[in-house]
Amino acid sequence: MAFDEKLADRVRELLAETDRNIDEKLMFGGVCFMVDEKMCVCVSKDRLMIRLDPAFYEEALEKEGIRPMNFTGRTMKGFVYADEDAINTQKKLKYWIGLALDYNRIAKASKKKG
Repeated sequence: MAFDEKLADRVRELLAETDRNIDEKLMFGGVCFMVDEKMCVCVSKDRLMIRLDPAFYEEALEKEGIRPMNFTGRTMKGFVYADEDAINTQKKLKYWIGLALDYNRIAKASKKKG
């Protein structure tokens, strides 16, 4: 499973600044950061997958380097990919991580299997 370790470290540093419960899981072809037991962001290859408020989805797609998440052949509203142009500075990465963390507070957790 190949993903950008440097990007993952940048994400870890920003998430470590929060007082939230952070876990990592290997999924989506990379590493997914779970915040308070809910998917928040994932590093997949050299891009960041961001879970954000579906109400902000269309506006997010207008930003440079942001595109729809299409992992299984269908677009998932509320999930976007951020390419390098969108996250190549600490300020830009912090912006997208902040949006994901804001939504994470109100997002519903996935149903537990088992």
